[in-house]
Amino acid sequence: MFVIYSLLYTLAFVLMLPLFLLSAIFRGKHAAGFSQRLGFLPKFKPDHRMVVWLHCVSVGETNAARPLVEELRATLPDHRLIISTTTRTGQKVARSIFADAAECVFYVPFDFRWTVRRALRRFEPSILLLMETEIWFNLIRETCKANGRVAIVNGRLSERSFGRYAKIGHFMKRILVYVDLALMQENADATRLMSLGMRASKVRVTGNLKFDHDLDEQENTLTGELRERFGFAPEAPLIIAASTHKPEEKWVTEAFKNVWKSSGDALPRLMVAPRHPERFDEVADVVKATGFTWVRRSEAASSRDRTAEIILLDSIGELRAAYPLAEIVFVGGSLIPHGGQSIFEPAAAGKAIVTGPHTANFTAAVDEFMQKDALVQIKSVSERNAAEKLSAALNELLLNAERRQKLGSAAHEVMKHNRGAAHRTVEYLMPLIHPHQHQ
Repeated sequence: MFVIYSLLYTLAFVLMLPLFLLSAIFRGKHAAGFSQRLGFLPKFKPDHRMVVWLHCVSVGETNAARPLVEELRATLPDHRLIISTTTRTGQKVARSIFADAAECVFYVPFDFRWTVRRALRRFEPSILLLMETEIWFNLIRETCKANGRVAIVNGRLSERSFGRYAKIGHFMKRILVYVDLALMQENADATRLMSLGMRASKVRVTGNLKFDHDLDEQENTLTGELRERFGFAPEAPLIIAASTHKPEEKWVTEAFKNVWKSSGDALPRLMVAPRHPERFDEVADVVKATGFTWVRRSEAASSRDRTAEIILLDSIGELRAAYPLAEIVFVGGSLIPHGGQSIFEPAAAGKAIVTGPHTANFTAAVDEFMQKDALVQIKSVSERNAAEKLSAALNELLLNAERRQKLGSAAHEVMKHNRGAAHRTVEYLMPLIHPHQHQ
């Protein structure tokens, strides 16, 4: 089975190689990490200290790992932490936020046996931690064969992912044998993983690491910088459209136009933060077409910044620092059948949150937020009425400061009530990291 997988992976790589090369030439998207992903990794000299390898995928997983990294550093100060990502944006965020915590931040190798083995020889990890059920067959198997332990942390397995993995159920059962421990977010995630063949004795439910999020000192400083540059003030309430997908920006700006017309003296401002950096220019065209005054975060500071009605947050890793400035946060990926983006960061900032109906990526969390009246969820939208329904939800909150405050306070309370996943995760990992001390 592993031979078949390797052959199929190699074929897919060959077919995708022209795309990699074109992206590297025209976008610079893959060029930075391509050599590392082929096994040409940064210098790293192993010593007597144990190495913990944490693998994230992109920005979402990297941000989710923050409380875990803090807990690992506090509990295991004599261990060396290395962090890998798959995407360029994830790499940029990881290098920024883990600059002091990780001894090496690099791109995960392609899942060939020879590239994985090069990485294992370079770093000699004692344990590999895979964020959110990131299953790479050769990476898991070769780590185990090199006497390293393998654990899934903050594991999540949606119905859609479960369906895909179930199609190769026999193979999944074989690869899951090499996983020593799976720490899942919810009971449903654990049940699905066990249905794929993971032994129940290796599965635990620890909760979601994102409930443990707090703004750090660096982000607090950035919040102040954003407030000063753009002149955010209570008399001009800020709406943030966070992690938006196409065509949500069009609906958001249409909704903002409706809200702006009926706002009286307290004219709101809008900050749009697209989910994918490659769409920044495309979204800039959408914003420009609205007729509102607007600026881009990436441009040099100017006098227009403090009066612009729309700010395009075309930067990476700054959205969390912007949340404390908002009155209302609309979380994107939820007006379309994508599954929604994270509600945890604006909740940690105590903000009134609005989502669309499509939140399958965070079903359990959204259910709890709704039960605690900590979230406004728009029901059943279509392309025809999305802007209208969004503007109605935003307008209702803008006109009711008490409702906004209650929503934000309730969201913050939900976050506080569910804290502790990072501590539980490290507790469960300790027998793998120090097996002789836990026999």
